[in-house]
Amino acid sequence: METLRDKVVVVTGGGGGIGVELGASFGRRGAKVVLADIVPAPLDAAADRLRAQGIDAVAVVTDVTDFDSLCATRDRAIDAFGGVHVICNNAGIGSGAKGAMWEHDLNDWRWSYDVNVFGIINGIKAFVPMLVAQDEGHVVNTSSGNGGFTPMPQAAIYPATKAAVTTITECLWGQLRLAGSKVSASILYPSSTVGGILNTGIWRPGANRPERFRRENDTEPQGNDTLEGFRAHMRSLGVELKDAPLDEIAEMCVEGVLSDTFWITARSAFQDEQLHSRLESQLAATEPSYLLRNSLDALGKRVGE
Repeated sequence: METLRDKVVVVTGGGGGIGVELGASFGRRGAKVVLADIVPAPLDAAADRLRAQGIDAVAVVTDVTDFDSLCATRDRAIDAFGGVHVICNNAGIGSGAKGAMWEHDLNDWRWSYDVNVFGIINGIKAFVPMLVAQDEGHVVNTSSGNGGFTPMPQAAIYPATKAAVTTITECLWGQLRLAGSKVSASILYPSSTVGGILNTGIWRPGANRPERFRRENDTEPQGNDTLEGFRAHMRSLGVELKDAPLDEIAEMCVEGVLSDTFWITARSAFQDEQLHSRLESQLAATEPSYLLRNSLDALGKRVGE
C-alpha cells in the first residue's frame, strides 16, 4: 500500500497495549481507525485518546473467538467509514497456566487457542474475502518471537499458539500470491530496537476469561499482574527491567505495511543466533539445547541490559 490516507484500519485488541498504539500510528498517517476489543471501558478510553489527537476513530466491542462478532465489526467499519483496507489481528492472551505442560489444565490450552489462533482465523475469514474482492488491502497478524522464532521452554501454551500464527500467516501470504491478488500479509513480532519488556495485557493472564474456560476447582483471582512479580524476581538477580516503547513497535508495523514487509521485527544479534541454532539443530538432528538460552530468566537478563 503506497499510502494510508483515508484508508480504513481495523485493530483487534485495540483497547490498550500495542493495539491502541497501532491505531494511533495508523491514524497519524491519515487512516480512519476502528478499535475492537472485548471490554468496553478501556476500549472507549482508547478511542477517545485517538480522537483527541484528531484521528477519526470508533470503538466496537468485539469477541475475536466469535466469527459473527468479527463480521459485525467489519460491517460496523463499513457503515462508519465506507470500507476496510487493513486488518490487524492483534488480540492475544497469556494462559496463566501453572507448572509443567503435563500439569496444565486443558482449559488453559482451549482458551489460548480460541483467542490466539482462532481469533486470527476468524479475522481472516471475516475480512479477507472483502479485501480480495476489492483487490486491495493488507493483513497483519501479531505473533511473538516466543514461539514464532524459538519458544521459551517454561511457557508451552503461548509459544505453541504463536508458532501456529506464524504458519497461518505464511500460508496466507502464499495463497494470496498464488491467487495473483494484490492483497498482502505480514506478521508482526513485537520487538524494540532499544530493548525492554513489553508491558501489555499478556502479563495479566486470566483477565476476561469466559466461564466455559474456567479451570476446574480454580479459586485464584483472575487477571493478576504477573509483571510486577517478574520485576521483583529479576531485581533479586540484580537486573532492573525497563519497558519497551510500544509506540516504536506500532511505527515499525506501519512502516512494514507500507513497504510490504512480511517479517516485521526489530532484528537483534540474539534473535539471529537463536534462529541459526534452531536451523543447525534441525539439519544436524541434534537436541534443541538452544532452548536453554531462551528461559524466562535469560529473557529478563537480556531486556534488563
